[in-house]
Amino acid sequence: MSNKKWMEHAINLAKSNANRGGKPFGAVIVKDETIIAEAVNDVIATHDPTTHAELQAISKASRSLGKEDLSDCELYASGEPCPMCLSAIYLANMKKIYFANPMEGNPLAVQAKKIYEQVGLTNEKRTIRLIQLSIN
Repeated sequence: MSNKKWMEHAINLAKSNANRGGKPFGAVIVKDETIIAEAVNDVIATHDPTTHAELQAISKASRSLGKEDLSDCELYASGEPCPMCLSAIYLANMKKIYFANPMEGNPLAVQAKKIYEQVGLTNEKRTIRLIQLSIN
């Protein structure tokens, strides 16, 4: 199956999820021309802000393959990954990520864009402060 087919599959997952009242995001992880995992954004259904399609697909793929290193896999996402998902992608050591819809101009990506901006700031300038507490 071509890259286009995998992407169409991710987009169809996103559309189906949106039709069921979820957010329009889907992700597919492929290894050796086989789908290892697929997922949709379940934030609305679960009331859990961490249940993004990419994160759930990475989790499923890691469990399915019995390893956390997914460097031999490719991820296809209906939307450009947010900072949280991109962090998980780096942690999974994935090398190729394909996405259909960029964040630019996407009203659903406003919060993600703000997070990308915050990450580049020093701790003192961020809206959420990281405070180290010494227990010694």
